[in-house]
Amino acid sequence: MGRVLGVDLGSRRIGLALSDPEGRVAWPHAVLERSGDPAADHRTILAHAREADASRVVVGLPLSLSGDEGPAARAVLGEVDSLRAQAAGEITVETHDERFTTVIAERGMRATRASRGTRRRTIDASAAAVMLQSYLEART
Repeated sequence: MGRVLGVDLGSRRIGLALSDPEGRVAWPHAVLERSGDPAADHRTILAHAREADASRVVVGLPLSLSGDEGPAARAVLGEVDSLRAQAAGEITVETHDERFTTVIAERGMRATRASRGTRRRTIDASAAAVMLQSYLEART
């Protein structure tokens, strides 16, 4: 499969996670502050993918508990369309269900006794790693 970049698109921050070169294990990579310019944010995401030699970007899709696409999912799908256009076929961009990823990441961070400040600064990347790991496991 190759290296994959996972993305958690938040309204204020963007969490990034990265897989190993074999596409088996995901870990938190970075947290980006939203710039106010979605196109610039997408260029930054793709720059991280290129720098990491990722051939694929997987964006977490915030479906409702019932699995339906609500307003948040539709907003993410709009950003995914923009990412795909900017990637121009060079990098594959897809989505994966991200329900419960932040809750799972938060529980994991609490279990390691990470401080509240550390959790706040890194939760987005941890949630992206949870989503990416789910994606990787679903592909095997």
